[in-house]
Amino acid sequence: MDKLLIRGGRQLRGEVRISGAKNAALPELCACLLTAQPVTLANVPRLQDVSTMLKLIRNMGVSAEWGEDGSVRVNAGGLSSPEAPYELVKTMRASVLALGPLLARFGEATVSLPGGCAIGSRPVDQHIKGLQAMGAEIVVEHGYMLAKLAMVNGTRRSRLQGAHITTDMVTVTGTENFLMAAALAQGETILENAAQEPEIIDLAEMLIQMGAKIEGHGSSCIHIQGVEQLQGCSHQVVADRIEAGTFLCAVAATGGDVVLQHGRADHLGAVIEKLRDAGAIISTVTEGIRVQSPGPAHQYLKAQSFRTTEYPGFPTDMQAQFMVLNAIAQGTSRVTETIFENRFMHVNELVRLGAHIQIDGKVAVIEGVEQLSAATVMATDLRASASLVIAGLVAEGDTVVERIYHLDRGYDQMETKLQGLGADIERLK
Repeated sequence: MDKLLIRGGRQLRGEVRISGAKNAALPELCACLLTAQPVTLANVPRLQDVSTMLKLIRNMGVSAEWGEDGSVRVNAGGLSSPEAPYELVKTMRASVLALGPLLARFGEATVSLPGGCAIGSRPVDQHIKGLQAMGAEIVVEHGYMLAKLAMVNGTRRSRLQGAHITTDMVTVTGTENFLMAAALAQGETILENAAQEPEIIDLAEMLIQMGAKIEGHGSSCIHIQGVEQLQGCSHQVVADRIEAGTFLCAVAATGGDVVLQHGRADHLGAVIEKLRDAGAIISTVTEGIRVQSPGPAHQYLKAQSFRTTEYPGFPTDMQAQFMVLNAIAQGTSRVTETIFENRFMHVNELVRLGAHIQIDGKVAVIEGVEQLSAATVMATDLRASASLVIAGLVAEGDTVVERIYHLDRGYDQMETKLQGLGADIERLK
């Protein structure tokens, strides 16, 4: 099993290219199921989750091939099996995103309940309720969601129906599923309490290129007027704001001067504000985002308290990475996690590296220390992996991060990119 060896203490300098967003690429690959025409997605990150999604749609009879330029060409004209089996989706919660498109285009779907990181409950009940409101019959049996169009007066519907859907909570994948399903539904669908993430906007813009009629994406209320069919398109996946935020935290913690090519500062407002308050210098440049930090962190940076919440608030996917910065900054901070109940699993590993952190329910209290010291640590989920890499970059000595298959699910060649910035890091088999 692969692991990373990190020799800490080096500042990061240079330029790094931010890859396409995993959380945009996965729903957009599912959106390709909505049409029989070819779709080309550019800037697709080469990640384990993307590979799993490609295996999933190929298993349905879909053609999906990588291009030399990093694009993926998908043709769902030959889709023959609208099923997402457990064997292919047990490591990836994004499998639920196949449900809406398959129902909308084929009128039926069999989709395994999703897997993924063990960071907390990810209920699919909101997906089921919303699609039922659109005229689907869905039952859960033996770990699968079995869905088909409802019967009306003894005749099965030919299409999903537009509906007014208000979710009980803000759900990113739920919003994405409803967007895709509503694009081919009969009539108008209104999504209230919709997620507002940049990845939602990117998916909606792709669907519009395919012929969908969508208004209000990026707000909490989205209107979709269904059309009879969608066409193929070419679309570039938006840059990964979480990868960009991870590199921002890494440079702030180690010190240095790095330009994040294609980084979108407008997608990272809450994170950038906290980093600036901590003492990092962040500016928007022609190439993307520039981050400068004097380092070592404890001498120059001040710890920042924050609370995770839905976009545009501070993202839960950046909580662990910023906690490392707080662990070596001046002062005491409080981090409140409101999205997932098990998202402090990285704390015990950071403590092994010398961090002073105490957990009280949903709150972590971090007392900054002058220096972390190397140890062998174990990744427990995707973003925890990234936090341990950052901690290794600033720790004194040789840190080994085990179980980095979590990291490979969401970061495209992270150690190679860090090597290009001067980090002493290598992958071990």
